[in-house]
Amino acid sequence: MTLALALALPVLAACDSGQERDGAEGAGNRGEQSVVAPGRPGEKAKTLSPDEAKEAGGAETEPNTADFRYVRDMIAHHQQALTMTRLADEHAEAKKVRRLAERVAASQEPEIGAMRGWLKVNGDEGGDGDQHSDRQGHAHGHDHAKMPGMATEAQLDRLRAARGDDFDALFLSLMTAHHEGAVTMATDLLSAGNDVRVEEMATDVVAQQKAEIERMRKLR
Repeated sequence: MTLALALALPVLAACDSGQERDGAEGAGNRGEQSVVAPGRPGEKAKTLSPDEAKEAGGAETEPNTADFRYVRDMIAHHQQALTMTRLADEHAEAKKVRRLAERVAASQEPEIGAMRGWLKVNGDEGGDGDQHSDRQGHAHGHDHAKMPGMATEAQLDRLRAARGDDFDALFLSLMTAHHEGAVTMATDLLSAGNDVRVEEMATDVVAQQKAEIERMRKLR
């Protein structure tokens, strides 16, 4: 190392340290630092103040009407699936059908618990019934029978009366349609909802139930 370079290094280091201190002090005096928020596809990133970033973050995760509707409806949707799985435990002929029913029940029971917990945290009262009130106190009613994939009472009566191979065929047909309806509901939520947690639950429904649809098609 040359003598000139050796002498210059301490000076450069001192300058750098001074600049870092000045920057830190300046940020401290201002009491805030800017936050870069990535834009949507095709849009430029934005520079926000901490307050603006906080507001933007809150807006992105605030539940909207679609979130509440989806969670309420999916609870009822899952409950009907559990009704069918209990019938499979009693009347299914093939072991593979019984195991499939057990898999469906094992996944959907905890999901119902998670969705009920979400409703409670977000101030929904009686959210899995036909009449309920959201945290703004607005009452809502809904006909769950009109949801995609829901079996009719006549179809459920046929399933209750079926036995053996006839039961297996009808169960797989109804449960496949039921799962396809759940995927439709979850996909719709992903384009209309606003709550991150609900989006995560909907994404799980799409992935899991598509996989189960493929299994059922192979059994039919």
